[in-house]
Amino acid sequence: MASNATTVWCPISGITVDFSESRTDIEFAEVLIGNDFRLPIRRRAGRSWRETFSETIVLSRSDAFFLRISYKEHFKTELKHEDIHFDLDDTFRAYSAGEGQAYIKWHGKIRIVVDLSENTSTEIKLLPTTSRMFERCPRLTLPRFRILVIGKTGVGKSSLIEHVFGVGAKTTVAHDEPGEAIIDHEFISPQNDKFIVHDSKGFEPGKEDNLNLVRDFIQRRRAMPDLKDQLHAVWLCFQIPFAGGRFLETGTEKFLTWKRDGTLGDIPVIVVLTKYDVLVNQMELELDETSIDGLSDEEIKELAKTEADIEIRVNCIKPLKRFAGSDIPHAIISTKADYKETLASLIQTTEKYVGQHSTPEAAVMTSIAQRVHSGLKIEALINFALMIRYWKVLGSCPLFKNRKMRDCLDVLHTDIVDVWNFRDPQKYLRSPDFKAMIINMVDGIQVELTADPTKTIVTGLTVLGTLTTIVSALAAHAVPIVVPIVASGVLAAWAQDVYQTSDVVLRRFMTYIIHLTLVLQTLFIVSESQGLTRRAIKLAVKSYSDSGMGEEVVIRIQDHIRQLTFLDHADRDTVNKIEEVIQFYKIDEAEMSKLRVKRPTGALQRAKHEYIAIRFVPQAAYERATSLNISPQSDVVTRVCMLFEKNDVAWWADVVGVDPTRAGDVTLFRVYIGIRGRGGGSHLIFYRTNLFFASHENN
Repeated sequence: MASNATTVWCPISGITVDFSESRTDIEFAEVLIGNDFRLPIRRRAGRSWRETFSETIVLSRSDAFFLRISYKEHFKTELKHEDIHFDLDDTFRAYSAGEGQAYIKWHGKIRIVVDLSENTSTEIKLLPTTSRMFERCPRLTLPRFRILVIGKTGVGKSSLIEHVFGVGAKTTVAHDEPGEAIIDHEFISPQNDKFIVHDSKGFEPGKEDNLNLVRDFIQRRRAMPDLKDQLHAVWLCFQIPFAGGRFLETGTEKFLTWKRDGTLGDIPVIVVLTKYDVLVNQMELELDETSIDGLSDEEIKELAKTEADIEIRVNCIKPLKRFAGSDIPHAIISTKADYKETLASLIQTTEKYVGQHSTPEAAVMTSIAQRVHSGLKIEALINFALMIRYWKVLGSCPLFKNRKMRDCLDVLHTDIVDVWNFRDPQKYLRSPDFKAMIINMVDGIQVELTADPTKTIVTGLTVLGTLTTIVSALAAHAVPIVVPIVASGVLAAWAQDVYQTSDVVLRRFMTYIIHLTLVLQTLFIVSESQGLTRRAIKLAVKSYSDSGMGEEVVIRIQDHIRQLTFLDHADRDTVNKIEEVIQFYKIDEAEMSKLRVKRPTGALQRAKHEYIAIRFVPQAAYERATSLNISPQSDVVTRVCMLFEKNDVAWWADVVGVDPTRAGDVTLFRVYIGIRGRGGGSHLIFYRTNLFFASHENN
């Protein structure tokens, strides 16, 4: 057994709480270790509680380690709570001395025995921290993000949830049925199980039943002892009023007053103003012609947004502040593609207030659950890393001792992938091929040892530019994506080595974490909250590799390792350096919004698939299926729904069955049903599709 001075970790395998000599009646007991482990203890026969851990738990000297009990004193009915803290020096001393492989502590007349495991490392199960945090069991300490969404029918609640949490248009999470049973029901999407939605209709004038139901629900959830059962946020949704329509009803005013005076407690209530795009379009139609003369479409849109914002300040924000106070958080949103940054702003506001009024764990889960803000994913990963014991000691982690490098990296890989929370039903990101791709990238990206890390030429924008170039090329021609890193599932030889304390091991761990995080950041853009495909993953890896960012990451890590004086002291700076590098290459949400606007419509979706299957319905068949009555009778009807390049017009006309001669005869009464092509074509007059798309991915 190692001496107490050098022992840096201590394995425990169970705990017994014996109160047979005490007049106290224990009603509940649980063990808490650090920020990431919580385990209830089961009651045994008589006046004793006992729990044997299914996995040996490892204590480090920096961990908080205590027993939480709920009890009643003899002949009293009041339930009391107490935390009993263990002295870590005494615990480690008992482990080092081998004192019967147990540490015994007396708390009054309550005897507590902590079983110390004889296992040194190889029999201790190595689990990702996220696996313990996400598993559905009573010891869950990192909960699902739990939110109550309030709003009238038609305000856009379902669309809001679908887009923010990336659960797909066919997933219904909001209901309009009245009654307490609905608000208490937990909606959990199979496409994203990291959040729970409670739904409530809005507050109708003269009807206070639902208002009281919502108040009672919030207060009931607020009083629950476990974080996983508590409500973390409320979204109070309104459609932005138009043409002077009333914004707040009497019931809503009362609800906001309750929030201001503390009746609802400190649960964050964020007011969500929906359908911003409708107001912007209305403002654009009302712009004076002289004010937009000579302006580009983008400048006109920005001018319309400015006018819309003025309307919202006058008609919405002022009434809100009157009833809820000046500090009421709010977000103006639209779920349309061109307004995705508004959803990112909403989730950023929500995460901020959850962090202020709940716990750091709840704030992290807010970021993990959402699928619209990559920056919050990175912040969550960093905050998550600071909670985890083995992330803080990558260079000298006792949990990794005597294990193969691939097993250690697998734990880190799982933690990172869990935080990003992609829609990955096929588990591509957890596959041996993808893990091998990232492992081989660690040493596969070669740089000059004399490279200067201060001469940075690559930023997150470089990846965006590279991605745009690749997407444009792939959208025009369905060609294979060639990834420059070997992805055959065969691991680099060093991954089979046993973990040891060295600068090479630390460099590889740091490089792996950063490469994986930045590849997933790129994949976040590529996937657009859709289900992942192998081709989308290859596109993300290629964009990252071709951007030159990987080379700069390697240079920065090598420079960091070279400057370490003592490797034993390196751990305290490791997470900080990882954060510094990732933050430097983080892609700003504003830049992501610009990419979405600039890229060709549908190009990213087409680039993710090897083949596009197109089915055409002949003009005559389409006429029979959807007849069109026009008065006076037209001479020519042309039905086309597609985007086409200018040079391909004649070819497409032949495929679809259009008569260009008659369609171009100005002496005839012609009707065009279709959309304007990128290189020419008709303006939109009437839209009926005769084009069907299906995709098949060639893996």
